[in-house]
Amino acid sequence: MDPMAVAGDVLVAAVGIATPLALAATGEVLAERSGVVNLGIEGAMLFGALGGAIGATVAGSATGLGVGILAGVLVAALFAAVAIGAGADQIITGTAVTLASVGLTGTIYRQFYGPAGVGLSLPTLSPIPIPFLADLPLIGDALFAQPVTTYLMYILVPLVWYLLFRTRPGLAVRAVGEDPTAARAAGVSVRLTRAWAVLAGGALAGLAGATLVLAQVGTFTERMTAGRGFIAIAIVVLGRWNPVGAGLAALLFGLATALQFALQAAGLDVPYQFFLMLPYLLTLFALAGAVGRGQAPAALGKSEG
Repeated sequence: MDPMAVAGDVLVAAVGIATPLALAATGEVLAERSGVVNLGIEGAMLFGALGGAIGATVAGSATGLGVGILAGVLVAALFAAVAIGAGADQIITGTAVTLASVGLTGTIYRQFYGPAGVGLSLPTLSPIPIPFLADLPLIGDALFAQPVTTYLMYILVPLVWYLLFRTRPGLAVRAVGEDPTAARAAGVSVRLTRAWAVLAGGALAGLAGATLVLAQVGTFTERMTAGRGFIAIAIVVLGRWNPVGAGLAALLFGLATALQFALQAAGLDVPYQFFLMLPYLLTLFALAGAVGRGQAPAALGKSEG
């Protein structure tokens, strides 16, 4: 088999796997920069996936993306109402939201699709090759022949970086995440700033979930996010609370995951469980090296103050 062809296939898979993770992690960067740890991101992704499936079934894939985003916002709004509005513990609230989302999505799924489920009948997003760029050797298909959600990721990652580090609203988000008391004294509404950051993060998590259904799997199954929301939170740390860093960390995880698929297909005389744990081992090693050098927002996980 042609090594270049294999490498190209691995890169295509890596970018596809990284896309929903990068979208969710970028949203979580916004939330954590405001001082909020949203473990409910897993639930937002799961509802986004279900919303994407239902929206696509009713009115096509574009509607599915919109419904997925809306579903993610609604889940984030529930989290924000309890954790920010009522001042409840963020970790407990996020865990409760995710657990509730697992049950609710399963119930709604069975009610909407019946016992037979959705099957493989969803309208999905086809790759859109960019002329000339898609013809580049090795990286052309991987970077420039992807579904529209990947191109959205290319735009959103630097856009969120610009928002955080080059605009007044971004400055307010970072100020609230570092010292809520000082931010309030400067006239910044801590609750409002945190709320919109969490809602924006929920929108991106919902888009990530819809991407998983409409650009990758082509169907919905219960608990299909399989911990990707928690992986996105780890990616935020690995990316040092920077959207660009989180995007690169998502690509690293996607590359490791695609590589383990390729290694399994190669027929090596190694237990397949080793390949399955490879992406997570690489992520853990990367985190071990990054945490000491990265610095979390000082007020991360703390109440309004």
